[in-house]
Amino acid sequence: MTTPVIAIHGGAGTISRNSLSAADEARYLQALGAIVAAGQAILNAGGSALDAVTEAVRLLEDCPLFNAGHGAVYTSEGKHELDACVMNGADLSSGAVACVTNVRNPVLAARAVMEKSEHVLLVGAGAEAFAARNGVATVAPEYFHTDARHEQWLRVRGQAGVMLDHDAASFAFAQKETTEPIDPDHKFGTVGAVALDRAGNLAAATSTGGITNKQPGRVGDSPVIGAGCYANNATVAVSATGTGESFLRAVACYDVGARMAYAGQSLEQASQAVVFESLPKVGGRGGIIAVDAQGNLVLPFNTEGMYRGYGRGDDAPVTAIYAD
Repeated sequence: MTTPVIAIHGGAGTISRNSLSAADEARYLQALGAIVAAGQAILNAGGSALDAVTEAVRLLEDCPLFNAGHGAVYTSEGKHELDACVMNGADLSSGAVACVTNVRNPVLAARAVMEKSEHVLLVGAGAEAFAARNGVATVAPEYFHTDARHEQWLRVRGQAGVMLDHDAASFAFAQKETTEPIDPDHKFGTVGAVALDRAGNLAAATSTGGITNKQPGRVGDSPVIGAGCYANNATVAVSATGTGESFLRAVACYDVGARMAYAGQSLEQASQAVVFESLPKVGGRGGIIAVDAQGNLVLPFNTEGMYRGYGRGDDAPVTAIYAD
């Protein structure tokens, strides 16, 4: 039997140490650790990688510390549009939703698309109606609001175009006259999970509230198979976070697997090439989490930090934010 592995991320970007107190940092690490542990519990009980990543991302969506579900960023119109994707490495089955506005947990809607439709990606009102018909909880748009995220949007709009989650928080912090961060209790990030279960199956899931002040209708890499999410038992499971347009252009997650399958690169070699060579060529900032069919794990990023955590077997979860 394979030793199960799970990894999660909560977004990458300019995560300033100056804007995060030791107490707040501890809260992020605690949240990441608890969610990793929840995924480990599923895997250690013999559950599937697909169930583990779905539950991990659902918990991340419910946590206002991150930009997915409750606490999602605001569009330029002051609204919320959410995207998510899930992929099963055992058979390449996939499901995704984009630009949903009333689905509490977009990852559950993505899972429903995968299992209860003949499609891969549903968007907007059609995705919302499908989710509701299939028992996925819906909420009023106000559910996604947090005061901190709204304040962040007010500071960014009209001055800085669109911004990555953590870049927007750091920008807002820089605009303040006090020494306090824009919000001392919250920091945000696109979320994702990858896992390998005891049966040797891989899975990945990614979910996001988008980027601050984005054009309504904009869809980034998160719900796009191969760009922001990918899983194939033959190679690797990958979830990405960062500048979505660049990850789309680079087909970043699939590229990791393709390098392994066609060029014979190791997981480490393929991930390093994508994150530090291919993505920067098209302005790509961010990172990935990835686990291969042998249980090797990498979490590289080319930004100041990436909220991340992982757990292997019964080992205690390991969590981190910064590069060092």
